[in-house]
Amino acid sequence: MRARPPAPDIDRQDQYAGGAGIVLRVLPYLWPEGERGIRVRVVASLLMLLAAKLIAVTTPLFYKAAVDKLAGEGADAAWMLGAGAVGLTVAYGVARALNVGFQQLRDVLFARVGQRALRTLALETFQHIHRLSLGYHIRRRTGSLQRVMERGVKGVEFLLRFLLFSIGPLALELIMVGAILAALFDWRYLAVIALTILAYVSFTFAVTEWRVKIRREMIRQDNDAAQKSMDSLLNFETVKYFGAERREADRYDGAMAGYVEAALKTSYSLAALNAGQSVIITAGLVAVMAMAAAGVQSGSLTTGDFVMVNAYMIQITVPLNFLGTVYREIRQALVDMAQMFGLLEQPADVTDAPDARSLIVDRAEIVFDDVRFGYGDDREVLAGVSFRVPPGRTLALVGPSGAGKSTIGRLLFRFYDVTGGAIRIDGQDLRAVSQDSLHAAIGVVPQDTVLFNDTILYNIAYGRPDATRGEIEAAARAAKIHDFVANLPEGYDTQVGERGLRLSGGEKQRVGIARTLLKDPAILLLDEATSALDTETERDIQSELKAMGQGRTVLVIAHRLSTVVDADEIAVIEGGRIVERGNHEALLARGGRYAVLWRRQETEEAA
Repeated sequence: MRARPPAPDIDRQDQYAGGAGIVLRVLPYLWPEGERGIRVRVVASLLMLLAAKLIAVTTPLFYKAAVDKLAGEGADAAWMLGAGAVGLTVAYGVARALNVGFQQLRDVLFARVGQRALRTLALETFQHIHRLSLGYHIRRRTGSLQRVMERGVKGVEFLLRFLLFSIGPLALELIMVGAILAALFDWRYLAVIALTILAYVSFTFAVTEWRVKIRREMIRQDNDAAQKSMDSLLNFETVKYFGAERREADRYDGAMAGYVEAALKTSYSLAALNAGQSVIITAGLVAVMAMAAAGVQSGSLTTGDFVMVNAYMIQITVPLNFLGTVYREIRQALVDMAQMFGLLEQPADVTDAPDARSLIVDRAEIVFDDVRFGYGDDREVLAGVSFRVPPGRTLALVGPSGAGKSTIGRLLFRFYDVTGGAIRIDGQDLRAVSQDSLHAAIGVVPQDTVLFNDTILYNIAYGRPDATRGEIEAAARAAKIHDFVANLPEGYDTQVGERGLRLSGGEKQRVGIARTLLKDPAILLLDEATSALDTETERDIQSELKAMGQGRTVLVIAHRLSTVVDADEIAVIEGGRIVERGNHEALLARGGRYAVLWRRQETEEAA
């Protein structure tokens, strides 16, 4: 068996290890080029944020003044305008309401910014995944890939919001509160607050970094469990055939056990973090309140001052607690987004040349010129394959499994680039033309047609989305599937189920033929198009495939030799080389490798 290179690493987090790389990667979504409306919303959100913070740090002053009025202590300040205790209490309530109002308005203004970023990045990731090579998707696990995309995209809106509304605003509020306490009282209050904040932030960041490692393990276990679940559900019939429900349940439960263990460690570490944060905050609060109480007892402070200090400490305690939550969530989001951005940094193996032009198909002649190719460094799969398919003719490729037949089809469609030699259509090297134009010129009917979980109409129209209903039905008639569809209760609106499982193998193949006919390609690639079908169904479909090839250049990859006896030329491939060529009669008369394969298959079918 040919060895595969290791799966590409989508966890390419080295360049994002400290998080700064991710922040820089996200910022363009916050301030997009040419999006004036989005930029206006960002600026307006910041203004609402500033207004909310200014009101927040002045609100306790109204509270202090009201308490002093009621206690008959202190002198009236000029800003009080002679207001009584009731008036000051109302002003305090209005200030709190305005603070909340500005915050909510800020969120409303920013909502579109965040959602736009989420949509833009989701589309960018989705498109990039489709640009990656077939080799990448063969080696990647679809379930874990989907989880990486989902978690990363969801993390973007969160990170944008809290970069703008949490870290910077929190620092601003702490500075403003510290300055007010230092100005109204003395430097010792500022020193205690500064030490408390420093201890809190240091403890939070240190413990959270430890928790990030635990979360990475939890994510890995979650990906593994999701993949096992998806594999099992996609292979539902196989599970039933082998009575393996218990085995699959145990396999899934084993993966979930690993996830639960990691999740428990996450919960325990969160409890330790919360407890430590509470001790630090409480110590700082008690120290400042004790200083204020001593001031009231000595007569240097009023009762209102004591209440105001308490209000300010509670006010900064809330965002500090919020900082812990935000930092944890941001670090977790950074882990998720590092994987997603690692995916976006994954280069495509096959790309268009900078000067790539559209493929021009006049005659649809296919030429393989000394083509060499290998999936890895271990072994060359094709070792100098050369052949020519004249316009409008059919070449069949036959040979044992692993000889390189399907690889030739994948190279023609340019799922991979050759490592030596060249492939040309009408004299144009495939590496010099755009992939879109190449794919538009080739129609493929694979061994097992996979359908989308949608209607029959949608699946046929996939060949040409702008086709009319009449053109779709005409293609269905040519594929001998129209009468079957017309007799269904819902006709062309019938849902085919996951991967088309509600249709038989022959019905799925005819739908696949219909959508390829609708595409109307100049070149047709039949990649063992009937080998997955029973003999009777295969014979029924062969006539449709033969009619489909009329007027087109056809490359047939076949396992059953009986399906290619009418080909204009047959090439026998072994060990990555063409060992025989000719039509069916000539190859039988030669008595070589093709004749041996023919007699072997006749014997197997007779048995």
